[in-house]
Amino acid sequence: MEQRGVGAAERERVLETLERIGYVNDERVARTRAEQLASRGSGDALIRDDLERRGLGTDAVASALEALEPERTRVARIVERRGRSVKTARYLASRGFGEDAVHALVASEE
Repeated sequence: MEQRGVGAAERERVLETLERIGYVNDERVARTRAEQLASRGSGDALIRDDLERRGLGTDAVASALEALEPERTRVARIVERRGRSVKTARYLASRGFGEDAVHALVASEE
């Protein structure tokens, strides 16, 4: 931005103003993105990775994950749609669902 004539102090002042009036809000961005990914069948690990790669802070990421319905609930919905199988377990693992959630799928089959 300095090459466009905007100095660091000015840039910082503008960002602070945007945050104060609610235009820039990392928690809102993290929550919205987490909800999008969860609705597409992503697990917490994949969601966490996505949010962190976007540069969102640890607190915003943790808050967004806490706001989601539990992984086990999301797993149950996916299993209902795809069926209970090893293929589904592999799918869940590849989508970033935790070992506990995938184990719950296998344990409930026994």
